[in-house]
Amino acid sequence: MMDKGVLTIISGFSGVGKGTLVAKLMEKYDNYALSVSATTRGMREGEEHGKSYFFMNVFEFEDKIQKNQFLEYAKYVNNYYGTPKQYVEDMLERGKDVLLEIEIQGARQVKKMMPEAVSIFVMPPDAQTLRERLTERNTEAEEVINERLRRATVEAEGIEEYDYVLVNDSLQESMEKLHSIIQSSHHQSYRNIDFIKKIREDVKIFTEGE
Repeated sequence: MMDKGVLTIISGFSGVGKGTLVAKLMEKYDNYALSVSATTRGMREGEEHGKSYFFMNVFEFEDKIQKNQFLEYAKYVNNYYGTPKQYVEDMLERGKDVLLEIEIQGARQVKKMMPEAVSIFVMPPDAQTLRERLTERNTEAEEVINERLRRATVEAEGIEEYDYVLVNDSLQESMEKLHSIIQSSHHQSYRNIDFIKKIREDVKIFTEGE
């Protein structure tokens, strides 16, 4: 019987490198699937429905909200964004370990819906490294960088809610640690209840026959 996949929530400060970690993980291992979000914003050039996002109109999105079909959702600049529950569940049933890169507010919603999800917060070795990584991008103004750092201060208050903390110092080592955490989660006792019950019953048969 195929093992059910593990849903893994990955959060972290902006600029900490969580997106690169996820990309490297999926590049090396084929048992992962990246959760595809739904959105009501328009499709941009080069994007593909079902791969970049699940694109839908406001009526469709709000209907799914009413039917409790999102693990989490939020509204940004007049557009909805959310994680479709069915897509995630389908991937898990196929044995895929699903990666959900999301902010702390969304992570809290997902944990309420699927408390068995593994949550990992990616952190820099120190605050100075975080600022340097944001600055090295050379894609954002100083004020934007400062705003991201202020946001990190708020997010830092919720780190203890996560199951694991992963310090992203060396990309390769951090990627392997991430893989190890997720794979070890397959062996948690509550994920193997059927196997435990079978062994328990088989042992009981042996003892009854004595």
